[in-house]
Amino acid sequence: LAPRAGTCYQQAKQVLHAAVPDRLQGRERETGILRQFLREHVLGRRPGSLYVSGAPGTGKTACLSRVLLDCKDELAGSRTVVLNCMALGSPQSIFPALAQHLGLPVATGRERIRSLEKHLTAQGPMVLLVLDELDQLESKGQDVLYTLFEWPQLPSSRLILVGLANALDLTDRSLARLGAHPAGSPQLLHFPPYTKEQLTRILQERLGQVAGDPVLDSAALQFCARKVSAVSGDARKALDVCRRAVEVVELEVRGQTLLKPLPGGES
Repeated sequence: LAPRAGTCYQQAKQVLHAAVPDRLQGRERETGILRQFLREHVLGRRPGSLYVSGAPGTGKTACLSRVLLDCKDELAGSRTVVLNCMALGSPQSIFPALAQHLGLPVATGRERIRSLEKHLTAQGPMVLLVLDELDQLESKGQDVLYTLFEWPQLPSSRLILVGLANALDLTDRSLARLGAHPAGSPQLLHFPPYTKEQLTRILQERLGQVAGDPVLDSAALQFCARKVSAVSGDARKALDVCRRAVEVVELEVRGQTLLKPLPGGES
């Protein structure tokens, strides 16, 4: 296997990993809304909540991570806590986890929630709480979700809550009571599935970072984008399919190279 070929496949597989890129293709509107929300609430010192919904692989977490990185300096004066609810043992576990992140002493039962409320309504910097996989906090009577979404409404609250979930209707289904507050309902932001064109652009942009001839040709990328957009519009799936395709090509080339040395050492 010629060294160039080896490195080009390795590079291709690397750029097709679902890491957070510098720029998110097809998510300019959503990124703008997230940035605007953070500026209005964190810099404007206005408590509030945002509910971000969308199927897996539509860029919710990637977009928010990108915006948090881009706005790092602006957010420096506030406290940011990011928790993935999938890692919690139960919906109630969110409270001790949050207390720990905020450096509060461990309390139990009602006292635990009371000490958090006291902390979040005392003087101090704004607290930005990001909860990924928010669906995991659904519980009997939805008391956990209600408690969290009611905190930004408390008098002199300094909490800004951003929740990310796959379910589009979590707020209608589970948090209907919040609508009764004049400012109660969270702001909503929905991430639609990626279209065929958007997926093609994502794949082209990623693979464009690999020097030399294209590793996968344009027709193959469009075929992959069309198939994935028809089923789910999940960008992670599209990246995955292409990464596997590169592995197949790499194995074939390696097999051919081992069988017969090509003239001039070309691969």
